[in-house]
Amino acid sequence: MKWDCNNVLRWLGAVTLSGSMAACTDSPIADLEIYVKETKGQQRSSIKPLPEFEPFESFPYQAHEFRDPFTPPVFSHAPASMAQAGGSGITPDFDRPREPLEEYPLDGLRMVGTLEQDQETWALILDGDSTIHRVQHGNHIGQNHGKIVRVSEFEVELMEIIPDGLGGWMERQASIAISE
Repeated sequence: MKWDCNNVLRWLGAVTLSGSMAACTDSPIADLEIYVKETKGQQRSSIKPLPEFEPFESFPYQAHEFRDPFTPPVFSHAPASMAQAGGSGITPDFDRPREPLEEYPLDGLRMVGTLEQDQETWALILDGDSTIHRVQHGNHIGQNHGKIVRVSEFEVELMEIIPDGLGGWMERQASIAISE
């Protein structure tokens, strides 16, 4: 057989092709299998057991003469000792139903306008939840038992009843002016 350039190239091509075919027969995940074998061969760490918990011991509530701790307290009136300690005799009315604006502190309320209807002046008050309320003389407002005593075009004047620090109560004037 004669060896010319074309024969040599064909022979080299055949050898290269057969070598690449042999490489294709290897497993495509050989490196993964090696990694798994190495990982399984490593030393395993031990997991600490869960701690032992003592069983919960229940306690029966036996103070039946006291108020149930799961119900909110009901104040029918201020204790007599508190009213006497301050000496003023002023106390909030704990029996009256609370009005919606008594949920908000005064600094969280804004006067935004007034209305006049049947010769009565009403103030428009914006609460912290962006709701506008219509109030007039006699309505309660704020968290300190405030009662509106006068509504003018530019402000709402009220009288609050606050603790005096001596166990009693005292009155304090407050107001909410119209905001621009």
